[in-house]
Amino acid sequence: MRKIHVIGIGAGDPDQLTLQAVRALRSTDVFFVLDKGEVKSDLTRLRRDMLDTHIPNGGYRVVEARDPERDRRAGGAAYSPAVGDWRSARAGIYERLIAEELGADESGAFLVWGDPALYDSTLGILEEVLARGAVAFEYDVVPGISSVSALVARHRTGLNRVARPVQITTGRRLAEGFPEGVDDVVVMLDAHQTFRQYAGQDVDIYWGAYIGTPDEILVSGPLAEAGPRIERLRAEARERKGWIMDTYLLRRNPRDA
Repeated sequence: MRKIHVIGIGAGDPDQLTLQAVRALRSTDVFFVLDKGEVKSDLTRLRRDMLDTHIPNGGYRVVEARDPERDRRAGGAAYSPAVGDWRSARAGIYERLIAEELGADESGAFLVWGDPALYDSTLGILEEVLARGAVAFEYDVVPGISSVSALVARHRTGLNRVARPVQITTGRRLAEGFPEGVDDVVVMLDAHQTFRQYAGQDVDIYWGAYIGTPDEILVSGPLAEAGPRIERLRAEARERKGWIMDTYLLRRNPRDA
């Protein structure tokens, strides 16, 4: 039976891999990497650097495939169907890679940024591949250090305050308002800097981009003061690299609840 490891590799720092992740890397015959194109080629390079760091003697293969494009213009009611189409296209690629590149008794691996259980589609896609019935395999999941954990560690703060909840959401959801009854909100996948609409409230922000990589940028402070600086740094970084991955924690003062 083919075996697949879904390995959380942290936010970018090779030192963030767990001992369990390193053991899984060293038991893998073939690593599957989806190439996101020239603009994001450094993401592929970071994966290879991790392999060189933790498997210096080689003995494995890396198989790359082009990641399908997702319709990022789709909004509103069209958003979920667009994501579904993209995931199904990915499932077709995964199915082909496993069937054609992985021997019957070999183990393969997908290296997932952060943690496979947090805002990542790999597990759902593998389940779709299994449901199609064309190729059989077993898989396990190795947790990783998420960008959320790395963010608060770098800012030397916690996710929640005493006896208070914390919520992880997206920029799309934050645009609808602060979650009811929650004053500590972690925001991911925010291409539109939604934090700006809360600049008039007494809110602190803990922001980070490219966390765990040599390009890491960190900013924290009252949102009214830190927000403009984040906007400037974010625009400069995106212009320089062609892409950006950022995460932030908004912490609202109780009197603004």
